[in-house]
Amino acid sequence: MTTPRTNPDSGRATGHVAGLLLAAGGGRRLGGRPKALLTHRGRPLVEHAVRALRAGGCERVHVVLGARAEDVRARAELPDCVLVDNPDWEQGMGSSLRAGLASLTGTEARAALVLLVDQPGIGPQAVARVLAAYAARKTGYPREARNAREGKDARAPLVSATYAGVRGHPVLFGSAHWAGVAAAATGDQGARAYLKEHADDIVLVECGDVAEAYDIDTKEDLSRLGQAGATCPTPGLPTSTNH
Repeated sequence: MTTPRTNPDSGRATGHVAGLLLAAGGGRRLGGRPKALLTHRGRPLVEHAVRALRAGGCERVHVVLGARAEDVRARAELPDCVLVDNPDWEQGMGSSLRAGLASLTGTEARAALVLLVDQPGIGPQAVARVLAAYAARKTGYPREARNAREGKDARAPLVSATYAGVRGHPVLFGSAHWAGVAAAATGDQGARAYLKEHADDIVLVECGDVAEAYDIDTKEDLSRLGQAGATCPTPGLPTSTNH
């Protein structure tokens, strides 16, 4: 699979892509510790994910919050982010995806690049690759980055990172797909059903050489965050704002 080259028009194409971070989960298998507030390198995990989106090329970032949303607002530094409350977060990731896409309606965004808060191994390089593939599809440059299948609508792209050929995040949805994604997003499946139905339309971008697509789902996974990853601030206790 070819990695898209730099395109002089890519800035214009990717400027209308909003980063959409799903950070509402309550960490049920982590003993009820919200993933957004897990500590990674001294700061809440949600901050790292926002930085990955911004450094990768997303100027506009919407963050969907749910579990202990007020604590996340108080403890995490998320300047210039649009914070979206999902009161139905306990229903699963699908509800957060619906809330996030709804928050983009009426904005200038023409596509949403979705990232999960509990995948700290995915950084700016993977975000940038997915955005570059989107830009290539929108502008038709470079030719080898376009999907050659006839009948594909270049105005409504679907782009997904892959890891050793297996689809993962980030995933980019052109705005024409938002309604369909929202309708199919139920429980913890997110966009899985929609992507399966439209598998032939997805532009795949291999990112396994620049990112790791592991999840922080269980207490055993906390070791990937280092010793500090096993902590999560207790409600009501002060935390340092120093970096």
